[in-house]
Amino acid sequence: MARRFDDLICWITGGGSGLGAALACELAARGGVVVVSGRREGPLQEVVGRIEAAGGRAEALPLDVTDEDAVREAAAAIVARHGRLDVAVANAGYAVSGRVEKLCAADLRRQLDVNVIGVLNTATAALPHLRESRGRLGLVGSVIVYAPAPGNGAYAASKAAVHALGQTLSVELKGSGVSCTTIHPGFVESDIARVDNQGVYHPDRKDPRPAQLMWTADAAARSMADGLHKRKREHVFTGHGKVAAFLGRHFPGLMALLLSQGKR
Repeated sequence: MARRFDDLICWITGGGSGLGAALACELAARGGVVVVSGRREGPLQEVVGRIEAAGGRAEALPLDVTDEDAVREAAAAIVARHGRLDVAVANAGYAVSGRVEKLCAADLRRQLDVNVIGVLNTATAALPHLRESRGRLGLVGSVIVYAPAPGNGAYAASKAAVHALGQTLSVELKGSGVSCTTIHPGFVESDIARVDNQGVYHPDRKDPRPAQLMWTADAAARSMADGLHKRKREHVFTGHGKVAAFLGRHFPGLMALLLSQGKR
């Protein structure tokens, strides 16, 4: 029996594609009222259409997560419309690629602005409302925190920061009734590999990640929803993701050796 989200007001950033879109559909299928946010309104409306066609309830609320005022206004607008906010998932993000010595400060600033500041903006905008509902906060990180692959230093740094924020929030929120779940996916079908270092989307770009390890976005969304429902402090998923996290935590030297074999 699917863990239910009946009539819970759920807000997902980065909800126009990939993991965010799949999670929106999953939470709506479990009874949630879903608000999807992102920069591109067209994909958001497509997700809303899919949810409504399946009998669910959803709406689009376009925004840029790096705009602190816009994010706070969005959270307030959701509460004004629906009376509360029960679940907020800071999912918006992208990946800057390239070896560390080839990156410049502007590359890292762009990466951190979206993946870290955007997560922080979402969390701080949502938390006053989640305190009222004793709700759930989700921060989407990555297994790369435990397995920092060559050519992904900027992305790994940003997700390590998300991990630190999530772990700290789970302590700071203790006793408030609000849970913070830091979600670390392994390889999942998404558009992340189709966005360049400047944040521009290229629909025809090939995904270089190993197809044999890839989870579907729908399967990932089911796992994410379960982790949020259980109010887990940390939720790592995909089989290879769990193995990578275990090795990275307990055998970091071995993990470094394995990763060095695929350096580029």
